[in-house]
Amino acid sequence: MEPSNVYQHIAEKMQYMSKSQLKIAKYILENTNSVPFLNVAKLAKKAKVSEATVVRFATFLGFSGYPELQQYMQDSVKQQLTIAERLEMSLQEYGEEEKGVYEIFQDDIANLKSTMEKLDIQSFLKAVDLLLHANKVYVVANRSAVALGAFLQYYLNIVLGNTEMIQSAEMMAERLYQISEQDVVIGISFARYSNSTIDILSYAKGKGANTIAITDNLLSPLIPHADISLTASSQMPTFIDSFVAPLSLINALITFVGKHKMSEFHERLEKLEEIWDHLGIFHMKEKE
Repeated sequence: MEPSNVYQHIAEKMQYMSKSQLKIAKYILENTNSVPFLNVAKLAKKAKVSEATVVRFATFLGFSGYPELQQYMQDSVKQQLTIAERLEMSLQEYGEEEKGVYEIFQDDIANLKSTMEKLDIQSFLKAVDLLLHANKVYVVANRSAVALGAFLQYYLNIVLGNTEMIQSAEMMAERLYQISEQDVVIGISFARYSNSTIDILSYAKGKGANTIAITDNLLSPLIPHADISLTASSQMPTFIDSFVAPLSLINALITFVGKHKMSEFHERLEKLEEIWDHLGIFHMKEKE
């Protein structure tokens, strides 16, 4: 099924739905822009049905569960919504000031739980292994994902000493010709996806490099160009993506790479500490 057809699919199935399922279907079709960002509990509350009914609704439509249905709905609208439209949506969703603050934390917790539940541990461990044996590691990230890319590149480079950050094809042009099968390219992008990141990951895969995608779901345009895909939930009905779960996933990746490189990592850190101390990089409390 094409993501753009998910709402048509729901509409076509309405004649076979129970009264409770019809409530969900009508709410979804009347709120196509905001529903994709709602978790099971929130959708159940707004449609005035039980959470179990929402789950059964997704399986009735032929999906493995609500997460898969949600992925299709998100993919159909996230790329179309402008930042201004998402801002308006966030004002509606988090309208009450004090309550809204805590709801944002709850949504981030839900993203973390969803990411843990959907984590493919074998893919995660394969990604760790590729990084441990890479000649060079390139981290490709643009726009808001630059924050995630910078964090990953900084710590991977401390651990491995071979990691570079790339933000555009222009910056990587001089390096692209020498990418080999011994290199790893990590593409990081979330809806609305960056064409530059997709293009570089695609080129790297074509050159035989090992490619890793860190993205929001398996419908992401990065997936076809990735040897290994790691997904993290970033859904939030606001004008920005929630990067709490993606950052946690990246943190786990760095930690496991560091764990396997402990002896070399420790030696590298000692040398870096000497340099940092000599240059006075960190604030030191004055002795009394």
